[in-house]
Amino acid sequence: MGKTTMTSFLIGGLLAAGLACAAPLKTRDVIDLWPGAIGPGSENSPAKLTITERSKVAFWPDRIVTGITKPNLTAFVPDKPNGTVVIAAPGGAYSRIVLDKEAAEMARWLNPYGVTVLLMQYRLPAEGHVNGRDVPLEDAQRAVRLVRQNAKEWGLDPNKIGFLGASAAGHMGASLGAQFSKKVYEPVDAADKLSARPDFLILLYPVVSMEDKLTHMESRTNLLGKDPSPELIKEYSPDQHVTKDSPPTFIVLAENDSQVPPANGIAYYNALKKVGVPAELNVFKEGDHGFGIRDARQLPVSNWPNLAAAWLKSNGYIQ
Repeated sequence: MGKTTMTSFLIGGLLAAGLACAAPLKTRDVIDLWPGAIGPGSENSPAKLTITERSKVAFWPDRIVTGITKPNLTAFVPDKPNGTVVIAAPGGAYSRIVLDKEAAEMARWLNPYGVTVLLMQYRLPAEGHVNGRDVPLEDAQRAVRLVRQNAKEWGLDPNKIGFLGASAAGHMGASLGAQFSKKVYEPVDAADKLSARPDFLILLYPVVSMEDKLTHMESRTNLLGKDPSPELIKEYSPDQHVTKDSPPTFIVLAENDSQVPPANGIAYYNALKKVGVPAELNVFKEGDHGFGIRDARQLPVSNWPNLAAAWLKSNGYIQ
């Protein structure tokens, strides 16, 4: 299959334009994160929404999205919602968002448990935004606050909001867990008076540290530039900012990860345990990087969704 580009929409539900939604959510509802759709500081970004197919196999798609100035959430609602919601952010080294490994398949996994899933289309830091290094955390904080503000109308529990981040979006999730109260944008409405703390985190093979010997260099370069100062490296390494108020966290990774050193997820786990935050770390021998659900098939790592579901059950988020 040849390389194709679409600029108007993503069939899976991540759309260019969102809807104001003040009623119970329906699958494929799209909610803009920011008033006026465009994120703060992105008004003059030259980025243009582009969806590109990278696969050469027709029945095994591998799409990415770039050029995001209008971050949003796309709803996948179960038949019998139980009030728990997970904001799911796919990875992509902070230069793209992958769409076919860590997006809709998370909804297909969690919906049968009664969990509402909101797939997150977030801004990428190197696409011409003002204060670009902060836009992932801006969008993550805003997503949690917006869901918390509208939880009652959307049929959700404001105390059962989770965030799932994969790879570079795992860095975004870890940053959210460690720095949910860090001021990274000026309040725009009443939602910004609410807490941005997620009630739990699920991190898949996450980028965490920005330190030279640990980081995923492509993600760091896209976030901080080619030669960040020691101060920036520390500020954007969430394992160095974990507190006792950070949310309980489930982490899964593969020992043979060839892209993001497993020490990243392990460092975040150790930081959580050091301050007494409940955390579970699952390290599999095989799986490499980006296995999600579909690419974990026929490997022991394919059991991670069952382990995560057991963890969610033990914490009272699913039956």
